Amino acid sequence: MIDYAQRRTFMVDTQVRPSDVTKFPIIDAMLEVPRELFVPRDRREAAYVGENLEIAPGRVMLEARTLAKMLDAVAFTGRELVLDIGAGYGYAAAVIARMAEAVVAVEDDADLVAEAQGALSDNGADGVIMHEAALNEGAPEHGPYDVVIIEGGIEVLPQAIADQLKDGGKIVALFMEGELGVVRLGYKMSGEITWRFAFNAAAPVLPGFERAVEFAL
Repeated sequence: MIDYAQRRTFMVDTQVRPSDVTKFPIIDAMLEVPRELFVPRDRREAAYVGENLEIAPGRVMLEARTLAKMLDAVAFTGRELVLDIGAGYGYAAAVIARMAEAVVAVEDDADLVAEAQGALSDNGADGVIMHEAALNEGAPEHGPYDVVIIEGGIEVLPQAIADQLKDGGKIVALFMEGELGVVRLGYKMSGEITWRFAFNAAAPVLPGFERAVEFAL
């Protein structure tokens, strides 16, 4: 019998705390949310490994370190409306819901949406709305948002997503350049987003967030 609570503690002690993430709300949420219930059933034993975990073709659950440092960069106050893009099975949404007022979690796969809704309901994550749509469309009908978090790599930020962030809001995204990636925290002021470096990480680029291919004759 696997002791998942023990694995959660080990994950936090070996992957999260050593990455300079010390804010109590993040630590508390990651200790409480059962990560193993937000992955495919045949991958539960691997839920706490210290790397990205594939949950569908080309899609991953971000490693705990990456997610924790993204949340740390945002510095939640508890009053935010959050847009979570590429929610997968809903793990990050469940974690964020413990630190923000509400989360709109966008996923483009109907099966993933259904699985996520079940897992979120089972874990009392009442502050999360699962929204089925193309990832690069977001969920404008529920916005604008105080915070946008993108759970995967991007090469470009679609204007549709930028438009859903409130003035004064924050966005955290993982910009991929080949195999290497940089997480940046963006602030929107007067309609423009300015970015600053947060840390290095890597993840597959989400569909709809690729750089347009330029053809030269």
